[in-house]
Amino acid sequence: MQISLDISKTLRSGERTFQLEACFASAGQRVVVYGPSGAGKSQMMKALAGLVTPDRGRIELAGRCLYDGLGGINVPARERNVAYLFQDYALFPHLNVRQNIGFGLQRGWRNPRAAVEGEAIRYWLQAFELEPVAHQFPHQLSGGQRQRVALARALAPQPAALLLDEPFAALDPGLRERMRAELDALQRRLAIPMLLITHDPEDVRVFGEHVLRMEGGRIVEEKWA
Repeated sequence: MQISLDISKTLRSGERTFQLEACFASAGQRVVVYGPSGAGKSQMMKALAGLVTPDRGRIELAGRCLYDGLGGINVPARERNVAYLFQDYALFPHLNVRQNIGFGLQRGWRNPRAAVEGEAIRYWLQAFELEPVAHQFPHQLSGGQRQRVALARALAPQPAALLLDEPFAALDPGLRERMRAELDALQRRLAIPMLLITHDPEDVRVFGEHVLRMEGGRIVEEKWA
């Protein structure tokens, strides 16, 4: 993944102010941003995804400029061709598994309830072993199944990169270990570039090809495996 990010953002909440001054570049396929809660990891990733607009700076991904404060470039999130997996998975509760996966596809974007067939959806249902629960709704699924659905929905449009925000934080220890192994195998099989943020050293051990340690809104250390 060819990524270059150099941004500034002042975040305010009441009387509190947080300064994000993030800068890094990487050509790794597995980039892990590691640091304590409140370090600015999620805000940096949201800026990359187009969910937060920096005050200034520049973001490039795969040779494409996504944001340039001086040049007036700010590609909308839906056009950045990145998949973002939230901590809580953000599945649509009123859509079943098949419809959730179909939402990210062009047809599903306009009418997710109609996006229930097609080769792409069948492929992802099979790839994540979700065929037996294809007609179930998120509240009927286990934590691991919900994560698989979220990953399938994120990957269905064939994004240029996969962004994962603390993907195992909501899982119990046993399921966390299994889902970590599943994501490891999936990423290797699909060869999709991945940026993962975490505060768990085990995530760093498993996925950390290029590890960036973040504190106080800044990248303070980096190392390659």
